[in-house]
Amino acid sequence: MIDTHCHIYAEQFEDDLQAVLERAAESGVSHIFMPAINFGSLPKMDALSHPDIQFHKMAGIHPTDINKGTTTTEEELLDYCRQDDIVAVGETGLDYYWSDDYKAEQQKSLHLHCRVAKEVDKPVILHNRESTEDLLQIIEEEQDGSLKGIWHCFNGSVKEGKRTIDLGLDLGIGGVMTFKNAGVDESVAQLPIEHMMLETDAPYLSPEPKRGKRNEPAFVKYVAQRLAEVQERALDEVLEITDRNALQLFGIKSS
Repeated sequence: MIDTHCHIYAEQFEDDLQAVLERAAESGVSHIFMPAINFGSLPKMDALSHPDIQFHKMAGIHPTDINKGTTTTEEELLDYCRQDDIVAVGETGLDYYWSDDYKAEQQKSLHLHCRVAKEVDKPVILHNRESTEDLLQIIEEEQDGSLKGIWHCFNGSVKEGKRTIDLGLDLGIGGVMTFKNAGVDESVAQLPIEHMMLETDAPYLSPEPKRGKRNEPAFVKYVAQRLAEVQERALDEVLEITDRNALQLFGIKSS
């Protein structure tokens, strides 16, 4: 299994990090992809290691960090994202949930991250909270045939999912898809698994039956099981397809 979106470097794991990683390895997690909140995330990522897990770094500024006044330039972001050990740009995106006072700043940052992603030919990782139309509009404006990436924590309708795929992006399927009454499972059931990959967003958004607890990479198995149910496929098939999708998107050779 591959967790394509996990903040395993976060302070919520400081007290029991090695135990968390051990549980992940025991559950079959072989790769953990780590989106940045800001550039200060990167040294924390560098400190991680486990003999059975490969860790992959991303660089970018989270939209809610934009709200706090964090900024970057195209040159600075390029310098980070050109590095060989950076596999993706982000996470970036839009978040209007906490405040819509910073829409212009977030949108400018998203445009910047998309330009850099195209320049370095790496995926852009998109956070989207109560901002779907604006987010997809910006992707449409930036898409020149070379932009690739993930709508992380996909929670949209079938129509929005199809539009996302048509725009050249993939869907990150996480804990929200397992929530009763969220309706995301109904959308995911009708969308092509060839454009999906698994994620946790740990320590946030724990899937059922762990909802309300701190999320961790081992819990990606619950997302996989629910995806297998709604897609009416064998679990092994779901894991094979989503693993392949992730490794291809990020340009990682399977070990």
